Amino acid sequence: MRLVAEGLSCRRGARLLFEGLALSVPAGRALVVTGPNGTGKSSLLRLLAGLARPDAGTVRLEGAGEPDDFATEVHYLGHLDAHKAALSARESLGFWRAVLGRPALDVDEAMEAVGLGGLGVLPVVVLSAGQKRRLALARLLVAQRPLWLLDEPTTALDAAAQQLFAAHARAHVENGGLIVAATHAPLDLGPSDALDLGAWRPTRPVAA
Repeated sequence: MRLVAEGLSCRRGARLLFEGLALSVPAGRALVVTGPNGTGKSSLLRLLAGLARPDAGTVRLEGAGEPDDFATEVHYLGHLDAHKAALSARESLGFWRAVLGRPALDVDEAMEAVGLGGLGVLPVVVLSAGQKRRLALARLLVAQRPLWLLDEPTTALDAAAQQLFAAHARAHVENGGLIVAATHAPLDLGPSDALDLGAWRPTRPVAA
């Protein structure tokens, strides 16, 4: 499996964020996207996830079956943690496990894996910002999807939680998964390449 983007261009209003962008991320590899605020990191992830249309260019996931299957191969983790405040932590994660399909870890196993063991009965609304982020990361573990698109995945996480996340990310890559992560902080994702959107020039694809 390989994520391929060719000739991507993106505008925010009248402002051109990037153009002619190409990248190639094979199975067992990560791409770390960096750059100052406003250079288009989040916009790029949304294009790769199919949540927005590029002004030009194409995105495809080679080896994923039919084009219509693309969405079922992708985990997208944005700035918002996507929890319903009135649900318990366990109910919220159980909802996502059912919606995403292709189950992997069960809810209790995933919560334990991100350091939330024993907190499943708590309402989401009472969780700290870091605990909510851990719960969002647990979604990556309850459904089998090869491509992880992560926007600032370590936001609000303490040092221990960052290490847990890095361990799960490395395991995903080692097992043949793909990761594209936008970040301002160092991420230990295993075998990876880098894309600095602040310095992007359309020369050649970013590839392993």
